[in-house]
Amino acid sequence: MSPFKPRSITTTVALLTLAALTTACTRIETGEVGLRVGVDKQISGAELLPGSFNQTLFGDVLTFPVRDIAVVLENKNPLTADNSTLKDFDMTLVYSVNPSSVSDLWTTKSRSFHTYDSAAKDWYLMHGYMNTVANNAAYKAVREYKALSVADNRQKIEAEIKRIVTETLTSEGLASSLSVSLVQVRNVLPADDIIASANAVVTAQNALRAKEIEVETAKKEAERIAALNANSKAIEYMNAQAQLKIAEGIAAGKVNTIVVPYDFKGIVNANTK
Repeated sequence: MSPFKPRSITTTVALLTLAALTTACTRIETGEVGLRVGVDKQISGAELLPGSFNQTLFGDVLTFPVRDIAVVLENKNPLTADNSTLKDFDMTLVYSVNPSSVSDLWTTKSRSFHTYDSAAKDWYLMHGYMNTVANNAAYKAVREYKALSVADNRQKIEAEIKRIVTETLTSEGLASSLSVSLVQVRNVLPADDIIASANAVVTAQNALRAKEIEVETAKKEAERIAALNANSKAIEYMNAQAQLKIAEGIAAGKVNTIVVPYDFKGIVNANTK
């Protein structure tokens, strides 16, 4: 006779079943949406909402982050309005997926449109697609500006990229499924030859300005000397006029004052023998 009672066996089986169900279970985290894949590899049921626990003992559950998904573009070389290729252009675009569109996007769009994160075991819906759209929008927006003015117009370029991407989503019937919340241009670097040319222009302008300052200084100095010379002659004329008036007064007997010349050195005694 078996030492185990039927009730004990039932309890053990129940516990083992519960343990299996617990370990073979996927929880949908905040900011995610899940889809159940049946044993026949087909999507079954509607989207699985955050907070729900879903068994994976039979079939599987796919998880999709839907909020604030980043598309990072680095080391891009768009062409500018003056036909110069930027040495470096880096930007980030952030988009979100409408939770109610997850099933439709997964089942109707090419797998190449999506990106799989093996570390997190998550699928990023339309990430590959958004990468292409963002890249095209960036190249188009930068083309409107000269190489040296791209960095100064980051905000305008960001707004233009967002506009182009949004219009693309609308034209392809994805406006209700995907939305762009942020575009940030992180780095802009013109080509080396453009920077060298700009530095050469600045150097030449500084040299020209230095020469202009020298000319202006020399001109001011010449004007100053001319003014001093003019004032000197005026003083001499006024002194001569004053002496003439005094002489005329003495001749007319109207002046009793002895006039001593400014270079007077004393009276010579003519009677000294």
